[in-house]
Amino acid sequence: MTRIPHETSGEPNPLTALTLDGLRRRTSMKWRTYPEDVLPLWVAEMDVPLAEPIVRTLTEALEAGDTGYPAGTAYAEALAAFAEKRWGWGELAVERTAIVPDVMLGVVEMLKLVTGPGDAVVVNSPVYPPFYDFVRHLDRRVVEAPLGADARIGPGVLEDAFRQAVAGGRRAALLLCSPHNPTGTVHTAGELSAVAALAERYGVRVVADEIHAPLVLGAADFVPYLSVPGGERGLSLMSASKAWNLAGLKAALAVAGPEAAADLARMPEEVGHGPSHLGVLAHTAALREGTAWLDALLAGLDANRRLLTALLAEHLPAIRYRPGDATYLAWLDCRALGLGDDPAQVFLEHGRVALNPGPPFGTGGAGHARLNLATSPEVITEAVRRMAVAVERAERARNGTGPDGALR
Repeated sequence: MTRIPHETSGEPNPLTALTLDGLRRRTSMKWRTYPEDVLPLWVAEMDVPLAEPIVRTLTEALEAGDTGYPAGTAYAEALAAFAEKRWGWGELAVERTAIVPDVMLGVVEMLKLVTGPGDAVVVNSPVYPPFYDFVRHLDRRVVEAPLGADARIGPGVLEDAFRQAVAGGRRAALLLCSPHNPTGTVHTAGELSAVAALAERYGVRVVADEIHAPLVLGAADFVPYLSVPGGERGLSLMSASKAWNLAGLKAALAVAGPEAAADLARMPEEVGHGPSHLGVLAHTAALREGTAWLDALLAGLDANRRLLTALLAEHLPAIRYRPGDATYLAWLDCRALGLGDDPAQVFLEHGRVALNPGPPFGTGGAGHARLNLATSPEVITEAVRRMAVAVERAERARNGTGPDGALR
């Protein structure tokens, strides 16, 4: 594949467009889970206005009363065009796609196609907590293949997990997070090819969650799993929801490799009734007309990544942070602070800043926290200040000297 460079965007940084007071008027999970004195930098919602093409598309649909059931292949066609322009991948076949309600429900349906009750699903921990929740709810077993200290997939570790997963002749799947949440790791073509080769050797089916694919910030290239040698039997879930902040407008696409088309064809028709028609319209508009907005967002996220690095070095140098090449999530190693397995609880209790706790991400999550970078530089600056205060207060509490008064 030939990578197509991102175009320079003439749009303003969407991360600086909204005020904190305005954001607090939102009624979504990010802004309603905690009291108003808490800065929420946790769940994957972005503090941005919607891209203008999305607003226009939804407004026109509402004015026309176009609020029925989804139909057609416009979403898949838009994704195929985006994939070819953005990633140089021209092999996304519209006829091997199906709309699903969202990525995780799509994951469930794909796992149903390639595994049965009691079978194993391998995950690369630390990883997005719903991987554990949805897999177990589906009556499958989770087998971990932890990432290495460099946050990359180790072939030996993965092979051991595959061997365990298929023991006794059972079917198994790898639920691959690509790019990886929470580390921001972008798997290389070589790494994905090695995954595909191991999967073929052990008869493990790969289901790739590629929801963060448009959010590559650094010099790394996103490589679709289905594009690598051996990926022909894979299944992928893709969506515009993370990159354009459309979680409340439900829609995603299941994409099959050439040798997995028959599997996808077995998915029950009623699954396609779950996506929102307005969601499909919004996601299609994002992929077709929202790339300038996306590029402005990526530039803003890259600046926020550098800002967080500098702030932590100045105020919390004991926190280890390796900026990932993708996503708007920062994975913070707080173990040197001595705050226990769940430093996010300390930051919340003593600093009134909400991050995602590390332990639910599985092996490798203890002592870590996940911070959402998709906000304004001012909010990030204040959050790090509060985190530093929280560490000071926790130290005073351990020493028996007590707090030093109200948070300033």
